[in-house]
Amino acid sequence: MAVHTYLAYDYPLLSAFWTMLWFFVWVMWFILLFKVILDIFRDDSLGGWGKAGWLAFVIVLPFLGVFVYVIARGRSMSSRELASARAQKEQFDTYIRQTAGGTSEPSSVDQLAKLSEIRARGDITEEEFQRAKAKVLS
Repeated sequence: MAVHTYLAYDYPLLSAFWTMLWFFVWVMWFILLFKVILDIFRDDSLGGWGKAGWLAFVIVLPFLGVFVYVIARGRSMSSRELASARAQKEQFDTYIRQTAGGTSEPSSVDQLAKLSEIRARGDITEEEFQRAKAKVLS
């Protein structure tokens, strides 16, 4: 019983390139498959049965299903992804504004409300209130 030992030089360079190419294509295929599945769930224009039909088509016949989906609905995939990214950015910006709210300058309405409270407590006189109010409104 002879044992064959394969060394690095037994695997030709062209075969290594083909192996890397097929590995890259395989990874890209899975990325495309998951993007299509996520787009099926993200699409608000599709009803429940439409989503179930496309999902079944993509799962049962993955190559044909993905290619038909990309041909039929590929143009609107990018717009849905862009809308999702914009909504995510807006939510993030809103969160940042709320979290860092103490650093922004208060609005004139907020300043007038604080001045009214200070005047109601008696900490400032009516003249001081009128000067501060004029300053806020200018």
